[in-house]
Amino acid sequence: MSLQPEFSDWQDVLKLVEHATQTGQHEMLLTMLMTADEREALVARVNIFHELLKGEQSQRQISQMLGVGIATITRGSNELKSKSEQEKQQLQALLQHGAHSKLAD
Repeated sequence: MSLQPEFSDWQDVLKLVEHATQTGQHEMLLTMLMTADEREALVARVNIFHELLKGEQSQRQISQMLGVGIATITRGSNELKSKSEQEKQQLQALLQHGAHSKLAD
């Protein structure tokens, strides 16, 4: 019997999510892993990054639009500041694709 957890780090979780995606089980997995509040917070986080990268609104405006505290926006902004331009561009492309895909639905 092993006394170590099967999933020991973030990479293990990412591999699990990747496998779930490949097998069409990602929605079930993520829904079961996160509470409703965590899913809501993740949606807010995605929107925070999307709005910050668009650069069209102030942090205060984003805070009001999303109904989250200014500190939450600031944490997102600080996270972005720690990333390279290439990483920011990759994230922006992913977010834009996701936003455009939603419009096509």
